[in-house]
Amino acid sequence: MAKEKMINIDVRMSDGSIKHLTEASGISVGEIADKVYKEDSRNYFAARSLGKLRELTRKLSTGCELEFITPDSAVGFDMYKRSLILLMLSAIDTVMDQKEGEYLVNVMYSLGKGFFCCINNNVDGGKVEITDELIVKIKDEMKRMVEADIKIEKKSVSTEDAIAHFASRGMLDKAELFKYRRTSKTNMYVLNGYSDYFYGYMLPSTGYIKGFDMVRYEDGLVLVIPDRRTLECVPYVAPKKLYNVLRQSEDWGNALGITNVGRLNNIISQGGTNNLMLVQEALMEKQIAEIADKIKDGGKQIVLIAGPSSSGKTTFSNRLSIQLQAHGLHPHPIAMDNFFKERDETPRDENGKYDFESLAAMDLKLFNESMSALLRGEEVDMPTFDFTVGKKIFGGSKLKIEKTDVLVVEGIHALNPESTESLPAEACYKIYISALTQLNIDEHNRISTTDTRLLRRIVRDARTRGNDAQRTINMWPSVRAGEEKNIFPFQEEADTMINSALIYELSAIKQFVEPLLFSVPQDSEEFYEAKRLLKFLDYFLGIDVQMVPVNSLLREFIGGGCFKV
Repeated sequence: MAKEKMINIDVRMSDGSIKHLTEASGISVGEIADKVYKEDSRNYFAARSLGKLRELTRKLSTGCELEFITPDSAVGFDMYKRSLILLMLSAIDTVMDQKEGEYLVNVMYSLGKGFFCCINNNVDGGKVEITDELIVKIKDEMKRMVEADIKIEKKSVSTEDAIAHFASRGMLDKAELFKYRRTSKTNMYVLNGYSDYFYGYMLPSTGYIKGFDMVRYEDGLVLVIPDRRTLECVPYVAPKKLYNVLRQSEDWGNALGITNVGRLNNIISQGGTNNLMLVQEALMEKQIAEIADKIKDGGKQIVLIAGPSSSGKTTFSNRLSIQLQAHGLHPHPIAMDNFFKERDETPRDENGKYDFESLAAMDLKLFNESMSALLRGEEVDMPTFDFTVGKKIFGGSKLKIEKTDVLVVEGIHALNPESTESLPAEACYKIYISALTQLNIDEHNRISTTDTRLLRRIVRDARTRGNDAQRTINMWPSVRAGEEKNIFPFQEEADTMINSALIYELSAIKQFVEPLLFSVPQDSEEFYEAKRLLKFLDYFLGIDVQMVPVNSLLREFIGGGCFKV
């Protein structure tokens, strides 16, 4: 009888120490988690090894080092959310006694702390009415499946068979998407007889899913996701203004005939790219012109603009200023960064580093006094902040405004009510801008707005700051933490929200960002994220960017624009 092969496995613990194990070949990653973490093993979702992610069901045949992933990490929480969506889809399939392709659930977009979804009737083309009774039934079925700890199975099928399966189930977005798939095999996930494709890995069973909720909203439902640190849900409050701008973007996508990546690829392959660009840019210009109308008609003299990183704030500000001039107004750009406190007054974070993103780092007293004086018609000595010495410099620019002048203020705290507490509300117009991607990969796989902004930033940082993709990916979690604290909580304060995402941009940015992502070292912590983004970009056909207009928001990132950014 052959001797059982033994392998050495090192588990890197959260404190940096290494736990050594010697186990029989064929042991799964999940079994290793059970041995190391015992009763807490359900708090570990996957493991990273040599820059690759390993699902808990993965069998090990050679020795390796494993670093386990928890739900409070971005990777772990993404796995949780995908598995939660699969749980919901399977529950709906059961509750509605789904026949082949009769009903189709669309996971449409992220809406605050949840995903907005609609259920369509593929027979008559209408939407299924979402009632409180239906919500209760779906939630009860989801809870039953969690308690039953049902296995989530992964199986590999031919891409041809996958396309046939999707078509038979009415998942035409997926069928269209997979026409452009280069690989001959596709991984499907099966739960309780329901099978689907997902962009990314899954949890091994429903028992790993803890917190979730579901509420009725507008003509659909919201699958409420928990806090990633506690996996508990708080009462859901829908961001109404965000919903309205997302719905508007959805309507634009429908008008253009592009609701998913497969349809975008169809247009590209059929030579319709240039017309698509022109129509999308015309829609953007129309939206900016309408904002300029509101500013003039409302007699607003202070425009405050905020949004998360890589939303295109600078280009938007320039294009808005041009529209304001076309309306007979005279815009004056003002950066809130020039109103930082002196370096010795700047607060520090928990690590002792200067916290430049904190509201307490801003000299709000001077900012409010300066803006109020300008509104009174007084001449103001405007500061310029010198970051090399950490002080405000005066005497370089004096400003005085008339009734037709408009101050265009940009800064991460521009929408925070504390920033403008001394200014008359009737004089201010607040704008929130973000790349709210309206395009989905397919019916059940969203394109994260965070991914779109990260790809934009990788390209811009490499072009303008000399940062490689590894450094930008490394910094991204701290950037996101700052947004969660200082920007997103105040987005509903805006008078207007503008979506800076362009429906064709990922096909355009692909050729710029792929070489940068391929340069990330395999032995680095950032390698998995780079690999994930490369896989994501594989869904898109690339396009020639020569026809991208010089004033496009996209030019802020890929270069070649007419504005100084």
